Amino acid sequence: MQNTLVISPIASAIVNLVETRAALVNGIGKVGELISSYALALDQGFDLVDNEGNITTKWFDITGALRKGIKAERAAFKADMEEAGYSEGTINVYWQRVKEASGYVTAGNRVKGSTDIDAKTLAELTTMLNRIFNDETESKSQDVKGLLMQAFEVLGGDTGKLGTK
Repeated sequence: MQNTLVISPIASAIVNLVETRAALVNGIGKVGELISSYALALDQGFDLVDNEGNITTKWFDITGALRKGIKAERAAFKADMEEAGYSEGTINVYWQRVKEASGYVTAGNRVKGSTDIDAKTLAELTTMLNRIFNDETESKSQDVKGLLMQAFEVLGGDTGKLGTK
């Protein structure tokens, strides 16, 4: 009797998928480390510091003639990436990641408005109370208006400014 081993092409594709996914996951960590190392080198080379060594201006915020070295480094980075076969879009993404690793905060990541829970609650109460004040129908909301106004005042709100269109 002869044994025949049949390997399904689906099984080998799954094994390949698992191996390549593991390689990608392991490689991503290395890319992050490389970006952080390059960012640190830029920090050390270009951040402006005072006499005591405190950073006064990060390299990505430097303007004018002092930016000359940074521009040269960016051009070298771009040239090396192009030589490696990367597109303009990929180059820009990686440069942005380097800046972020150095502490740059993008517009999308900046804190907008207040992060104080009381300020947020006051703003939401203002919206709710104005909606109730401006509503001309009899609704159940009218029944809780007094309680909401008390909470509004405890948080520092001025009830005299509510309900004005």
